[in-house]
Amino acid sequence: MAASDDLYRLGIQRFGLGGRQDTRATFGSRLRDALVAEVDPKAALLGDQRLPDTARAIQIVTEIQERQREARAQKRQLAQVGAKAMPPAGNMQNNDMLAAPGSTTAGKPDAPQPRPPEDPDAIRVRDLLLDDVEARLKKAISTDLGFAERWVAFWSNHFCVALRRGQIMQGLAGAYEREVIRAHAFGRFGDMLIAVETHPAMLHYLDQRQSIGPNSPAGKRRAKGLNENLAREILELHTLGVGGGYKQQDVTNFAKALTGWSVSNFEEMIDGYGGFFFAPNRHEPGPQMVLGKSYTDTGKGQGLAILDDLARHPATARFIANKLTRHFISDTPPAALVARLEQDFRKSGGDLASLARVLLTAPESWQGPGAKLRTPYEFIVASLRATDTPVDRVPRFLNALNLMGQPFWNPEGPNGHPDDLMTIASPKAIKTRLEFALQVARPAAGKIDPRERAEALYGPSLSGETRTAIARAETRPQGLALLLMSPEFQRR
Repeated sequence: MAASDDLYRLGIQRFGLGGRQDTRATFGSRLRDALVAEVDPKAALLGDQRLPDTARAIQIVTEIQERQREARAQKRQLAQVGAKAMPPAGNMQNNDMLAAPGSTTAGKPDAPQPRPPEDPDAIRVRDLLLDDVEARLKKAISTDLGFAERWVAFWSNHFCVALRRGQIMQGLAGAYEREVIRAHAFGRFGDMLIAVETHPAMLHYLDQRQSIGPNSPAGKRRAKGLNENLAREILELHTLGVGGGYKQQDVTNFAKALTGWSVSNFEEMIDGYGGFFFAPNRHEPGPQMVLGKSYTDTGKGQGLAILDDLARHPATARFIANKLTRHFISDTPPAALVARLEQDFRKSGGDLASLARVLLTAPESWQGPGAKLRTPYEFIVASLRATDTPVDRVPRFLNALNLMGQPFWNPEGPNGHPDDLMTIASPKAIKTRLEFALQVARPAAGKIDPRERAEALYGPSLSGETRTAIARAETRPQGLALLLMSPEFQRR
């Protein structure tokens, strides 16, 4: 077996989304160059013009919520009218006595009522989400290698939001990823940071709209105070990282600088409906000291100035370099690669395209065995690519991700879904992977010989044990499922 065979398998698993039938034959000898070619702003874009932008998504959900409120109010009003029309309890007769002679319904419980139809507006909100998920899956399956999609997924998880925060997040999550993460994936980190923290999805997710400066006009009038969620997560999870040198007072002062950051509504059309809105009457007046530097009160610009400095802070470069290396290479990141990435981040001013190229071309990135396990999302996409399975019944894929412990766009906390081996390799998650592999294998095996597909995907780099197990499978579906569950397929 040539060393190039091992390098191909390592590269397509570690940096891509897995091979299709012709991927190894097409890109095997020039995989590294082909991966680098995907470091292109256009490769990160989704390109589906049917999907609503942020303003339109907010408008759709807002209109739906208003109709739902009106329907609930009308239902309460009808219930009150009905209650007034009921005769007093003492005048009511026993229902059995009202039954006609010979009636068979006397004394019997009422027949079960038909289930009311599902609210069409609720279906419409869900469809907003499903359309975005479908577009993302189709892009992941159709792309040549998938590095750009892997890069987008990393940053989407780094700057995560969660669907559990209500209908508005179901409408916004897809637009947020498209307009913020994808649009800046190969741009400057500082630009992405500002776009993230000023997007309605993040402002809603971390309750920034509730944060009011205690000494601002609104704070004095309403006796409201700070909400430090956004400031804390920016410092702890988005930039400096735990141990990055900030203290609680920095969090509090940063939160004060961010007061007034909100989302525009119909009454606040300064920056356009559904966009970022700065409310001066909620902003805490005066300078703020963050990380030893004083920032003058320039309103909206005060928070932006702090974000700009955080994006260029040495601790941010170190934190991002560590996190990238842990995600793509190993839970125990090679120190030399971390140092390369950190140096490039600082030298380039956070140029994410430059950072991606360093990651893909560094010698340390192509060394060592595949120590990581594919995340649930990566496994599902790789399985569809390997078996020529089309994207249909999107809820089925979402349910599989739920069972594997990483629901789509819905992590348990603002630190995103974990990607370390111990967390994603739980017995329940592995059992669900096997069940999903069988679901994919059954219909695909009618057109695919698992031995031929294994050879096309991995060639000589397929281990003898895996090759033998597939050959000895009692049925084609079983053989294909064994391929999808093999170490070669699972490890990256």
